Amino acid sequence: MEKSHTITYQLVDDWAELNSTDQEMINQAYSACENAYAPYSKFKVGASVLMNNGQVVIGSNQENLAYPSGLCAERVALFAVGANYPNEPIATLYIVAKGDLLPFDKTLAPCGGCRQVMAESETRQNQPYRVVLVSQNRKTLIFNTAKDLLPFSFGSD
Repeated sequence: MEKSHTITYQLVDDWAELNSTDQEMINQAYSACENAYAPYSKFKVGASVLMNNGQVVIGSNQENLAYPSGLCAERVALFAVGANYPNEPIATLYIVAKGDLLPFDKTLAPCGGCRQVMAESETRQNQPYRVVLVSQNRKTLIFNTAKDLLPFSFGSD
């Protein structure tokens, strides 16, 4: 049996074109990015999470000399949400980055581990949430569900 999977997303040339809430949350992610501890990769990542109740949770990547003991910004933010707001649904996750690890004009996308955590966060709250990825050249991808970034996550149907 042959099946197919379609991913739908919105591409915006510059995140300044987004609504004021999205712009504010992207600014929050950039602020979190400044708190990243990235002495090895020199690649700073920031994440902000807008909860359905309006609460904001941020995270930044935290590297460690004893690799792989560090943690990505997305997981820092999502684990903070799970620890502090386990019953409050996520509305949107915003991810930004700064550094030379990724070429300026390439799409910023979460690693596989983060995609798994993002997908499971959706499963945990039993509803999808938006994911906004902002590349260094300001191009922005908007997904209506985190599971579009990992359609066959561990434990999925």
